[in-house]
Amino acid sequence: MQKRTKIIIGVAAGVVVVLGATAAIAGPIFYRDVIVGEADAAPTVTAAPTAEASDGASTDASDLTGTWVVSDGSFAGYRVDEVLNGTDVTVVGRTEQVDGTLEVQELSLTGAEFTVDVASIATDSGNRDDYFRDNAMRVDEHPTATFVLTDAVVADAQPVAGEVQTIEVTGALTLAGVTNPVTFELEAVLEGDGGQVAGSIPITFADYGVEAPNLGFVSVEPEGFVEFSLQITRG
Repeated sequence: MQKRTKIIIGVAAGVVVVLGATAAIAGPIFYRDVIVGEADAAPTVTAAPTAEASDGASTDASDLTGTWVVSDGSFAGYRVDEVLNGTDVTVVGRTEQVDGTLEVQELSLTGAEFTVDVASIATDSGNRDDYFRDNAMRVDEHPTATFVLTDAVVADAQPVAGEVQTIEVTGALTLAGVTNPVTFELEAVLEGDGGQVAGSIPITFADYGVEAPNLGFVSVEPEGFVEFSLQITRG
């Protein structure tokens, strides 16, 4: 009986070890796949092709001249990769509190400035959001992030409604009170009386004085993206 009891205890102990190892592995995966779920895709323009686009009819450059403003349906935020007990988790935070203007002179984008309310950016986790606002971005001191165009952009050809253009943009990005030059590609499209621009700006957090947290069981990669999708209308 004593020998049998020892065998049972040994087997039980082995089961506990196996279950513990399984839980350690399955926990982060469960968090990633079930609790967080699949991260939202990186923003792209969503305009559907129009009859005008199918006909190849371009928009007169003079019709584009003027001020365009960010309107309802816009959002901005960030995308980072976390490592939770060895499991990669992509985290996306977003807000619709975005303002901005674009200045257009025929086929040239001569100016642009956008402001994001950083304190309103939210993810699936309130604890993460608190750390992001209070420790990483210090929103009490720097409540907004901004992008300002520094080099004019000239389109290669007159745009066609519903036809997506890819444009390289250079400007100054300010996060947590620190400004750095950035160059990135965005997508732009005209649709109806307005348009849409969308893109992602790669960043290294340390360049903005932001320390990516490392709590042992979870760490954040040192690089990420600032993302945006902006609906624009004539000002």
